[in-house]
Amino acid sequence: MDLSQLRKRIDEIDEKLIGLLNDRAQLVLEVGKTKAKSGGSIYAPDRETQIYQKIDQTHPQGVMPKDSIKAIYREIMSASIALEKPVTIAYLGPEATFTHLAALSKFGTSVEYMPIPTINEVFREVDEKRTDYGVIPVENSIEGGVTHSLDMFIDSDVKICSEIYFGIEHNLMSNNELRDIKRVYSNPQVFGQCRHWLQVHLPKAELIDTASTTAAARRAQQEDGAAAIASKLAATIYNLPMLFKGIQDFSQNVTRFIVISKKMPEPSKHDKTSIILSLKDKVGALYEMLEPIRKAKVNMTKIESRPSKKKAWDYYFFIDFEGHVQDARVAKMIDQMDAKVKFLKVLGSYPAYTAKKA
Repeated sequence: MDLSQLRKRIDEIDEKLIGLLNDRAQLVLEVGKTKAKSGGSIYAPDRETQIYQKIDQTHPQGVMPKDSIKAIYREIMSASIALEKPVTIAYLGPEATFTHLAALSKFGTSVEYMPIPTINEVFREVDEKRTDYGVIPVENSIEGGVTHSLDMFIDSDVKICSEIYFGIEHNLMSNNELRDIKRVYSNPQVFGQCRHWLQVHLPKAELIDTASTTAAARRAQQEDGAAAIASKLAATIYNLPMLFKGIQDFSQNVTRFIVISKKMPEPSKHDKTSIILSLKDKVGALYEMLEPIRKAKVNMTKIESRPSKKKAWDYYFFIDFEGHVQDARVAKMIDQMDAKVKFLKVLGSYPAYTAKKA
């Protein structure tokens, strides 16, 4: 076939695709009506997981990569959510932060995004139902936990409904040459993730903390002799040349973000549950608390302690393990743990992130 014939064939396929997408959208509207009657959530992480799993299972060995098909479906699902109901996502802002990029990777471009200046306020927006969902960072593969995010769960009634693992690439951007840079702006976590590179390439530069990487880019745009470490999107927004890409000390730099809402999703058959608890002040309390997990043969994927800030040497423990609170075995295990501790709270059960296979 010549070029005109190939394009004609593409046009014919596009016409069929548009028709099928409209058919799908009509069904989505019917789903929305059913959810409205039952009080179900518009965003269904369990259903999202099923769709992605189906792509993994049925993806043909064609020319289009699986990740590209998933990206297309992310936008189809984003448009579907917006069809059912206008949805607002609060995120730790401002625009072009890594939290913003992570939120986009989860919810697509058809929903409304609201940048919020602090983690406290993201929780408040969701808790008071001014926004439908919130996205916050909780853990980095290099620097560890974002402790303030975890602390907020102690007194909040919001639930974790999904998680996002987002690869982080840090970039040095400036209107100056490297030799002329006297100050570097960025978030303190970012400096920690780029510590070695900065010591080697900018050992004399002053490192100045900012509330976000976007704020850093804005300062670098305004000041002579200044640079920022931020995302590619921030460089585009503030028209800053990127001097060096990927300056993080470790290539596998991944941040875990969570999506918070007022409701927990239904089981997806591959779930994770997060809880918080505090121990009784007695010998062997930690062993007693962990014993029901061992007996239930449930895989604990994380345990982290935090000072309670209410009493000296009193700690909260944040624990993640496999399974959903609606699973009988998990529910029984949590009841047994609750009987052995001073305080226990389920933060959420949600589809577990599945790492890509190499």
